[in-house]
Amino acid sequence: MTDLPYRTALIVGAGTGISASVARALSTAGLKVALASRTPRKLDTFAAEIGALTFAVDASEPSAVEQLFTEVDVRLGEPEVVLYNVSTRLRGPIVGLDPDEVARALATSALGGFLVLQQAARRMLARGRGAILITGASASVKGFAQSAPFAMGKFALRGLAQSAARELGPHGIHVAHFLIDGSVRSATRPDSQDRTLDPDAIAQTYLDVLRQPRNAWSFEVDLRPWAEPF
Repeated sequence: MTDLPYRTALIVGAGTGISASVARALSTAGLKVALASRTPRKLDTFAAEIGALTFAVDASEPSAVEQLFTEVDVRLGEPEVVLYNVSTRLRGPIVGLDPDEVARALATSALGGFLVLQQAARRMLARGRGAILITGASASVKGFAQSAPFAMGKFALRGLAQSAARELGPHGIHVAHFLIDGSVRSATRPDSQDRTLDPDAIAQTYLDVLRQPRNAWSFEVDLRPWAEPF
């Protein structure tokens, strides 16, 4: 029996790192988990390990996102927890960036977040409960040189989360934004000094937020390793 007040979860933008750690933690806590990405076949081994279902989606396409939720409803049940973990990094000097590539990056990072949140909210409003989690980054609050499209997308997601939290919170839906302020370690980036963020530790914070009583909800949590400057 889970100690979380939810039974089903959908992670959009599933892969290695944060999303995999959150998926494993949710599964361990007893939730049924759905994993969605552009290339779900890459998730087959991990999905089998935790007993998750996989789905294909292009988060920037309204019809694809709508179809994703319809399929999840049928195969898993309406998701009570939805995590948006999608972003696109497009680097380069502002004067040299291709406007079409910038538009595609924003469609994935920002519009995709809106489309997923919209579908999640429609279901959660009918139930009067649910949780929508959005993964942010250092770029959510500070834009770095030659990284304008990434900052634009992450700023937009943070604004979306703020608006949604104020609109949906009074209806029982917990919207939370996680500011990941630092590099996340991986199998190719080991770390014995804790100078990078441990994805399993990040996942623990996500679950801690899901456990919060509604009279003490967090909207934004920022996480960084001890050595990361503010």
